[in-house]
This record gives sequence, structure tokens and C-alpha cells, in this order.
Amino acid sequence: MKESKGKSSEDFFGLSDGAEDIELSDGAAYYDDEDEYDDFESLDEPLDEEDEGGVSSGHANGRELLKAVAREAFGFLVSLAVAWVAVMFLVTYVGTLCTVDGSSMENTLHDGDRLWADKLTYRFSDPQRFDIIIFPPQYDSDSKYIKRIIGLPGETIHIDEEGNIYIDGEILEEDYGKEVIRADLRYLAAGEITLGEDEYFVLGDNRNESLDSRYEIVGTVKRSDIFGKAVFRLWPLSGFGILD
Repeated sequence: MKESKGKSSEDFFGLSDGAEDIELSDGAAYYDDEDEYDDFESLDEPLDEEDEGGVSSGHANGRELLKAVAREAFGFLVSLAVAWVAVMFLVTYVGTLCTVDGSSMENTLHDGDRLWADKLTYRFSDPQRFDIIIFPPQYDSDSKYIKRIIGLPGETIHIDEEGNIYIDGEILEEDYGKEVIRADLRYLAAGEITLGEDEYFVLGDNRNESLDSRYEIVGTVKRSDIFGKAVFRLWPLSGFGILD
């Protein structure tokens, strides 16, 4: 927001008080006949108090009105700037609204669900197993995926032909999956996947309809790439509440 420097509120609105210095001559007509002279008034006689007061108060009221308008406009612009800064801080550091597009997280999330994503939590704590996170896939940094964390840094992931998920050789007990993973959809996880120190293995809850860490074009998710944690469903109202 640019500020106008060196100008009064009257200049800002392209107005001045309109007062001009009028030079008056004495203007009197002189005649030898004193009576006739009395019939003329000197042009430099002062205005009646009522007229003089009306002119000066009019200019004063105009200036006060302009100043009041300028103050209101300035206050509005300041409020607008503060609101903009607050919104930018909120969506950059605290959280943001997002909309689910697709069915890969059914039956937990559905197409069109409106969610609140927390961007603050992971600044102070590590992502946990079963958190629902938002991140960009490796093949398209402009897109955002929403999946559930299954494997944590340093762990080894494997999915057997029956669709069981193994973490470091132990079957993972969980009931988030809509269906058992089909043997032909295990892809990378048909073998063992060992995660790096900052990598997470993610799956969609709709396991047979999800593009996730089983696929090379998505792969594992680095901690630095996690955009936020989906924590709350705002819409539809029938599903309003904290996400599990």
C-alpha cells in the first residue's frame, strides 16, 4: 500500500478549502450632496456577522468532513492489511482448507469432503503411524495426495500374497483398509521396502483403488515433503468431526 507523502487530506482528495484573498478597493462614490452620498454603501464595509460566520463555518465544516473521510479510509485500509497478514500467516504456518478429490481414502474419506489440514503439529512433533497426511507425489510436485501413514522411518515394509502388511517381520494389526490388498496390486511392496531416516510408507484406505507408496511414481514420502496432517472434517455435516 503506497502512502501519499507531503500532502494534506484536502490534497489527497484533490480539494482545497477554496478560500481566496479578495482585494477590495474602497469603492465609495463621492458626491457633493451629503444625502446622496449616504445612499451608497462602502464596498469595504464588513459583512454582517451572520454572513461572515456562515462563510467561515462552511469552509471549516468542509475541511472537517474531508479529514473524517480520510481517517475512515485509512482505518479501513489498515484493517484490510491486518486481515490479509493474518490470513497469510494462518494458511502458511497454521493450517488450510482442502477438498478430497477421488475415492482412494474410502471408507474414511469421500469425494468432495471438506477438511481442515493442520500444518503446525509437525513443526514440533514427528508424524505417527496411521496419521492421514497431505503431500505432493514424486512425479507431480504441483498435485497434492492424501494418504495414511503405514510405515515409519527405519522400518521394513512387506505385503504378502494374502494382503497382510508386515512391519519389520510382524503383521500390522489395523482395520482401516476397505478391502484386503489384492496380490497383483502389491507392486513394490511385494518385496521388502526399507525406509530411510526421513521416509514414510503410505497407503490409501481404499487399498485396491489407491495410487500410493506401492507404486514407483509415488514412492515413499519424505518428511520435508509433508504438507500437513488432515485432522478435521468440516463437510458434509453428517461426517463433521475429528478424523481417525
